[in-house]
Amino acid sequence: QVQLVESGGGLMQAGGSLRLSCAASGRTFSNYNMAWFRQAPGKEREFVAGISWSGGSTFYADSVKGRFTISRDNAKNRVYLQMNSLKPEDTAVYYCAAGSYSSNYGDYRYWGQGTQVTVSS
Repeated sequence: QVQLVESGGGLMQAGGSLRLSCAASGRTFSNYNMAWFRQAPGKEREFVAGISWSGGSTFYADSVKGRFTISRDNAKNRVYLQMNSLKPEDTAVYYCAAGSYSSNYGDYRYWGQGTQVTVSS
């Protein structure tokens, strides 16, 4: 089992920045590839960014490429999502997930409870 707890969400004006954090506990964090997903009201959960177990590889959804950066600190059992140049369409609940190196929702076994990000225009 891996327990994941997200933090750092909030209300931000368009153009601003937020940094999300995900704290992991349980099984060895460094064994898992990690990702951030998001879900807006009335929409399906979508992939945002992923990072390999070592942190050596990352990949992003086209909608956030160049604005968001995923990183991890295996010594602290944390994964981060730095979000810059926020847009109203980034408004969603953001979820941290642990599993395979994939953009597929079904490839992630462990999920956090989510943190709300709201971007006003």
